[in-house]
Amino acid sequence: MAGNEAKVKYQRPHKLKYGKWGIIFIIPFFVLYGIFNLYPLLLTFYNSFFTKYEDLLESHTEFIGFQNYIDIFKTGDFTKYLGNTVLLWILGFIPQILLSLLFASWFTDLRLRLKGTGAVKVILYLPNMLMASSIAVLFSTLFAVTGPVNQLLGQSYRFLEEPWSMRFLVAFINTLMWTGNTTILLMAGIMGIDPALYEASSIDGASAGQQFRKITLPMLKPIMLYVMVTSMIGGLQMFDIPNLLFIGHNGGPNEVAKTVVMDISRGIGGSGNIGFAATESVILFFIAGIVGLFLFRTMESDDEKEARAFKKAEKKAKKQALKGGA
Repeated sequence: MAGNEAKVKYQRPHKLKYGKWGIIFIIPFFVLYGIFNLYPLLLTFYNSFFTKYEDLLESHTEFIGFQNYIDIFKTGDFTKYLGNTVLLWILGFIPQILLSLLFASWFTDLRLRLKGTGAVKVILYLPNMLMASSIAVLFSTLFAVTGPVNQLLGQSYRFLEEPWSMRFLVAFINTLMWTGNTTILLMAGIMGIDPALYEASSIDGASAGQQFRKITLPMLKPIMLYVMVTSMIGGLQMFDIPNLLFIGHNGGPNEVAKTVVMDISRGIGGSGNIGFAATESVILFFIAGIVGLFLFRTMESDDEKEARAFKKAEKKAKKQALKGGA
């Protein structure tokens, strides 16, 4: 009896339940996610099945089923804008990732003993801190017909009207804005690699190029995957630079720089068809998801590939064993 009394005596009357408090702390995230992310996403899917016009005077809503999805490919405009979007992203991403890899490898290589790397990092990252509207105004002034660039070249080239000069200008601005951010991410990835791998390879006679190809790039796969997925999503959502640089929703002559999100913005503004714009958003959502899954599959590590192959072999062996037992 005395032992039982002692146990009761030393028990805490109000013991905290950490699991309960953990759930309470994460509830605000799910509430905000539901209000600002999940609900708009579901509403977009819902609106894609309607023809919907709204303005200050009147509104019109009509259920049309999958007609928007059929019409979106009949006109050919969506595929044109999607092609513009992908082209602008690729033209900006390729130099961005190459420059970022170069800078990241330089800044993290102690053997080079580079000076002033801190100032260079700040300069690289500064464009990312500027507003897109400021950069668009700056470049529209620099590359105007009577702008400083044409004055230096001694000609009157229409950079803001010729198709390929417009595309390269948008790509250059995106490269300029995001190279610093990507460089910092890749530097973090390189600095997380075990230095012993480089030391061992140096003892074995590996050159700097071989170390980069055989150690740095394979070990950077998780960071590279993150960079590629986030860049792809940002590229598909490209809006501000081409919209501000070429003024309005048209994307310049022949709509060569008009992106999908620019067309969506036109649809949800004024007297546009909100249902058609929602359909474009839904299709863009699925494209981003499919491309993201493809990148995850192609960029998976060797260990993940081996684990997946082992699981497949294990399932196959179980099926064969079941067949043999039958």
